[in-house]
Amino acid sequence: MLVAERHALLLDRLARDGRVVARTVAQELGLSEDTVRRDLRELAAAGRCQRVYGGAVASSPAVADYTARTTLATESKERVGARAARLVEPGMTVLLDGGTTCLAVVRALPRDLRCTVVTHSPTVAVALLPYEDIEVLVLGGRLFRHSAVTSGAAAVEAAAAVSCDLFLLGVTGVHPEEGLTTGDADEAAMKRALARRSAETVALASEEKVGAVSRFRVLPLEEVTAVVADTQDETTTTRLRERGVTVIPVGS
Repeated sequence: MLVAERHALLLDRLARDGRVVARTVAQELGLSEDTVRRDLRELAAAGRCQRVYGGAVASSPAVADYTARTTLATESKERVGARAARLVEPGMTVLLDGGTTCLAVVRALPRDLRCTVVTHSPTVAVALLPYEDIEVLVLGGRLFRHSAVTSGAAAVEAAAAVSCDLFLLGVTGVHPEEGLTTGDADEAAMKRALARRSAETVALASEEKVGAVSRFRVLPLEEVTAVVADTQDETTTTRLRERGVTVIPVGS
């Protein structure tokens, strides 16, 4: 079997199952595990999958830069944003993550809502300007341009000074085994720091993120209250629920 044929087969398997186990594929095709692992390394280097112990899983397209993500799965993000906005109640203090899905949350908030929003995203803060009854607190730090958020020691120190009712967490991957992931180590650390400052954490997952994995884990599934998910993938949804995750469908 030619290299291109093996790569195509592995990508088809990832699209179908969301995961490839190197040993299983090697046995099925009569190949060595080393050959399959080498193929997976090459596909991962090209951004076509994310390697994990024993094989690989589907990689998330949401690790693209901020500008590119503004045109990715826009309708799905609006659905997730609208459902997540309903979790914000008057009088709450809410931590709102950065990213395009959290901007969709802002757009869905009632204009007369009275609450406090704490964010490390300058774009989210600016989007909240028309909401006269929402007090906005911005956490300062080093600007991470890829996601247009602040991170680093100063941002983590600023986060330690707040206590919130709800954290709406943006991620690039939600996977039953790999948990919640994102594409940058410092950004993952900042998200963990924010989650520690909130009574409840709800992850936001538009359609391209469900079942996908990025390089750096943010949190294991058991450390979030729920996931607002826009997906028709009943298999992944069932597997998430089997892990004890409360999955909130966008249509509920």
